[in-house]
Amino acid sequence: MEKTARVASEVGLHARPAAVIARAVEQFDAPVYISLNGETVEATSGLMIMTLGAQCGDEVTVSSEDSQAVEAVCNLIESSIQPL
Repeated sequence: MEKTARVASEVGLHARPAAVIARAVEQFDAPVYISLNGETVEATSGLMIMTLGAQCGDEVTVSSEDSQAVEAVCNLIESSIQPL
């Protein structure tokens, strides 16, 4: 499954938001990927998510074989992402 999400966090997918996403992905069995501008990273690493350089308002693509994982990550990206 693949879905597009608009980054809502004012700091983009920087350190804290990326860490929150990576931690959330740990609960799913299938790998989850985030893509921006042709670059794709596995969402299990906050550092890898940060390398995308996604800013507030950017549209990223979330993909996984697990539709619940895609929905969960998209919901986080489209929220203001609370601290850990």
